[in-house]
Amino acid sequence: MQYFDDTLKDQPFEVMAARLRSEIGAAERGLRAISEEVAGIPRAAGKWSRKEVLGHLIDSASNNHQRFARAEEGATLRLPGYAQDRWVASQGYRESRWTDLVDLWSAYNRHIAHVLQRIPESFRDLPYEIGGGAAVPLSFVALDYIGHLQHHLSQILDTPARGPD
Repeated sequence: MQYFDDTLKDQPFEVMAARLRSEIGAAERGLRAISEEVAGIPRAAGKWSRKEVLGHLIDSASNNHQRFARAEEGATLRLPGYAQDRWVASQGYRESRWTDLVDLWSAYNRHIAHVLQRIPESFRDLPYEIGGGAAVPLSFVALDYIGHLQHHLSQILDTPARGPD
């Protein structure tokens, strides 16, 4: 599934970084208000708990951090995808402390915002092949990352997906 925020489509990486910081700030208060007990309850039979969804967002941050940091390597970048269910299960997010997950997620994403704002605009169209898929520009990877984060935060916080500001 691809996530996309049209209001950011032609914006510079610096604006995308500002949006990411805004999303972190808006979500962090709500995440910290969720109890340890509630965070560990699966959202439905066969679904991830809030801890596991946030863990998935940490995994996404880890993978996308690599994508953004490698931009300066130049030519077409070929990077692996990742098996999200296996990553979430193998890391035992359901057994992790909720506050630790929130701290890690927020700090990691603040760092990603820092990295994003430093990407030269001349790299916007740098092609990325992820998990054997068709090449997409780096700017799309950044947009999709922010949209993916918004989508899953709305699941955790039981809110409608945030639209453009």
